[in-house]
Amino acid sequence: MRALTVRPGEKGSLEVRDVPDPVPAAGELLVQGLAVGVCGTDKEIVQGEYGWAPAEREWLVLGHESLGRVRQAPPGSDFTAGDLVAGVVRRPDPEPCGACARGEFDMCRNGRYTERGIKSIDGFGAQTWCVEADYAVKLAPHLERAGVLLEPTSVVAKAWEQVERVGARSWFEPRRVLVTGAGPIGLLAALLGAQRGLEVHVLDRVTEGTKPALVRDLGATYHAGDVEQVITGVCPDVVIEATGANEVVLTSLTGTAPYGVVCLTGVSPTGRRTTVDGGAINREIVLQNDAVVGSVNANLRHYHQAADALAQADLSSLERMITRRVPLERAMEAFSPQQDDVKVVIEL
Repeated sequence: MRALTVRPGEKGSLEVRDVPDPVPAAGELLVQGLAVGVCGTDKEIVQGEYGWAPAEREWLVLGHESLGRVRQAPPGSDFTAGDLVAGVVRRPDPEPCGACARGEFDMCRNGRYTERGIKSIDGFGAQTWCVEADYAVKLAPHLERAGVLLEPTSVVAKAWEQVERVGARSWFEPRRVLVTGAGPIGLLAALLGAQRGLEVHVLDRVTEGTKPALVRDLGATYHAGDVEQVITGVCPDVVIEATGANEVVLTSLTGTAPYGVVCLTGVSPTGRRTTVDGGAINREIVLQNDAVVGSVNANLRHYHQAADALAQADLSSLERMITRRVPLERAMEAFSPQQDDVKVVIEL
């Protein structure tokens, strides 16, 4: 079969190659791959900046945003042939920390976790793949064209869970949320905010094209103005920050209503220095009882929350988030950005 592979640490090593057909172990599903999404982590791996190959070889099958159809399921599992599924990315470390031992492997404290398509385990970028039944999530049948959004939606589901848990330290009934960034994470964060009945605002740089229209279709208000003016005008109870841009992050920290929660999901580049008034930031957060929390990855319950959210969402809006589909044999094209890209997927 054909698979998308890379040699981690080696820039320019991305290739589509023949690899052996997988044989499911006990308790594993055999899955026909349908699609994998491309995100910033994949691009870092392709650039040689990140990633680990399995211990026994130099190359890694890429792809952690998965979608497939079950061809064979183990007896006694909750799956049958024909089910639409996605695979969970992270696995607990072999000598689990306290979090991993309790199923909270997204919160691993010793860093010895592994991840499909990223760290030490082959990903889902292959025409056929296997996954343990305990790490597979079933999707609604109508999501065949949009179910590849499950993994990024799981990241957003966790972010919302973190916001709600932090807010629950006292009375908390948020009304307005500002999502910064209208990429896949930002749009999906807006979707989950709208599903919660909140007044949703989305801030991005572009003034026309796909993103503003998608935001409106999600029932949210789109903004493309000055960051400080937008945040001041909205005065959100919650900020889901999905850009990682220094100015946006720093402005978000002091821009919420009192007792606000800022959830940082965007990963900032290093080496870019900004002069800030740290005392003013600290004063605002302390005197307003504000909270700031970072959130990344997801565990099994977040995948199930994400599957429920996608099943309830407007299908046409989900499908329009996928702005480009590239066949496996031309996978390199998926890593060259084009104007109006939101989510690019590789069809297997």
